[in-house]
Amino acid sequence: MTATSAPPGLRLADHRFFTGIDPDLLRRWSPLAAERSYDAGDLLIREGGPADRFVLIFEGKVALEIVAPDRPRVTIQTLGSGEVLGWSWLLPPHRWRLDARAVKRTRTLELPASELRDALESRPDEGYRFLLRLLPVVAQRLEYTRLQLMDLHGH
Repeated sequence: MTATSAPPGLRLADHRFFTGIDPDLLRRWSPLAAERSYDAGDLLIREGGPADRFVLIFEGKVALEIVAPDRPRVTIQTLGSGEVLGWSWLLPPHRWRLDARAVKRTRTLELPASELRDALESRPDEGYRFLLRLLPVVAQRLEYTRLQLMDLHGH
């Protein structure tokens, strides 16, 4: 994995998650964003590790995986360009609940969770709008998990 600060290159305003977001917030968060590249097989996040960032996928593919002792890893969902990774950073204890592995070369912008939480708390109206954008992502992940579990258990 390699990291550079943004810009040049990827910009928050160019990611579909941030379409229509308050320009003041974009200006505040843009200097915090770190551009990262992952090769196929690299872990972006590890289950149980600190959920310390919000990840915006710009290109590539990322598999969300559940790992259990003495069992093969199970891919719950594969994410691609324009999608986001991570919501565990919002809720204590701020620990990742899944592994996320690059399936192919992947480029992201990553925002530090503590600064993002502070910004959302200091502007409750924007925080609410941000959460309304994020809740469909959470709901979709839960639905994919439910479907994968049904498939695994034959129901």
